[in-house]
Amino acid sequence: MGCTTVPTTIHDARLDNYSPKVTTSDFNYNPYSTPIAQVYKTELATGDAVSGATLIEDGLSAFVIRSAFARMATKTIDLQTYIYSNDFSSKVLIAELKNAADRGVKVRILLDDYGTKSDIVDVMLLNQHPNIEVKVFNTVSNRSKLLYYPQFLTDFNRLNSRMHNKLFIVDNIAYITGGRNVGSNYFYPETASNFSDTDVLFVGDMTHYATDSFNEYWNHHLSIPASVFPKAKSKKALRKLERSFADMQQRSTEAVSRYNTIIDMAMREYKNKQFDFSWGRGKFLADPPQKVEMTMAEKEEYRGDIIRALQHLWDKTKHSVYMSAAYFVPGQGGLEHMLHEENAGVHMTIVTNSLASTNAPTVYAKWEKYRRQLIESGADVYEFMVSAENLRGKEHDRERKQSSFSVLHSKTMVFDDDISWIGSFNLDPRSAYYNTENVAIFESRDFANKLRDMIEKDTQTSWRVTLDENGNPIWTGSRPGDKKPRVYKHAPDTSIFRRIWKCISNLVPEKFV
Repeated sequence: MGCTTVPTTIHDARLDNYSPKVTTSDFNYNPYSTPIAQVYKTELATGDAVSGATLIEDGLSAFVIRSAFARMATKTIDLQTYIYSNDFSSKVLIAELKNAADRGVKVRILLDDYGTKSDIVDVMLLNQHPNIEVKVFNTVSNRSKLLYYPQFLTDFNRLNSRMHNKLFIVDNIAYITGGRNVGSNYFYPETASNFSDTDVLFVGDMTHYATDSFNEYWNHHLSIPASVFPKAKSKKALRKLERSFADMQQRSTEAVSRYNTIIDMAMREYKNKQFDFSWGRGKFLADPPQKVEMTMAEKEEYRGDIIRALQHLWDKTKHSVYMSAAYFVPGQGGLEHMLHEENAGVHMTIVTNSLASTNAPTVYAKWEKYRRQLIESGADVYEFMVSAENLRGKEHDRERKQSSFSVLHSKTMVFDDDISWIGSFNLDPRSAYYNTENVAIFESRDFANKLRDMIEKDTQTSWRVTLDENGNPIWTGSRPGDKKPRVYKHAPDTSIFRRIWKCISNLVPEKFV
């Protein structure tokens, strides 16, 4: 029996007869005339490239707003994601996309191959809908379980790279970006390993930059139509998926009714201008898709728009930088720049994962290398605290449950309480050199203050890390109900085994974390 293979480029002969279902003609409409834009037509009609931005702090709101905007869509929806988890919340969201397509909305879905194992997920089946087209970026050719990972050895530079971008664009006038992928652990706090994340909903001029970026990826030769994936063409699997949509409606009538009530309320609040928008100007930036094809040497020398913009913002900053970074490994050059800025009077507040909360101990091991010097320079350093309900054991010797924990996943910064940075870009080598990323940069003091307040709120549920007289780290913090702060001389909420594993992880070269 032969192995199933799929093309890795659109130039493959197997795609000679490919015909796109969603074309440029489907975007021949005025985004500002759509119902979503008309709600804020006064604010958007200034002619000054204005956009509105509102923070989406929690996962449930992130899910509700996506569903609400899918229902308000009248023209197009574009979804770009690294991870698609194929769980319950993902099914509900793609059901919303299918319902929009049933109304005539044109839907494009772009998935990263590694992040989705895309030939077995339900979203691929939607490609059979006449108004939905699905593509997979940066595919692994051989789909057999036996040969899937060995292929990385022969094409490591490309396959080790990820399309880490996250976008949800509606009617080319509103988009959501940030750190969230599509999956229950990004939307629901009750899941075993929940990601504490941040998204932003933008309306207005910035959306056009986001759509331009999506189009660049969509039309790139590494974006492969789902129609060539055998399992995506299964009529039987599609009927089964459609039955599951119907079953959700029938089995949980009361829950569905509550869900619809919540979505209707979100739509009503938006239409009544009750969303907390801040207004300003901004830009959406993304790495080019060809970044994944660069050689190792080219990647390590790469300085794209995102890195140049970050350097420019640092150079302009005079007073303060607030950072919430899931993975913080700035590299020697980045560290030297930060130390220079701190010594020049630019005060840094940094929130990142603790050893207990991180899902990447290898990254944490590298973070420790920089932490001491940042603290010595005067930076305020915090490490995200595992929530009390996710802890077990003795009162003074708690240990993280590996099956139930909260991970900081935000990637946000605020410069001088004026300019905000939010997106998929982590401050680590993988984001800088290997993955493709996107960020939104927004100039609005009102919005910057809201984002700064959110980061400061995270510091209150994090461990403050300082140094003792010998330069060793000390973790200080309080949980709800504590009468006085707790003080630890080793990473809180961790077992000796996790600390040992972190030390072993430190053997991995930094450029591969």
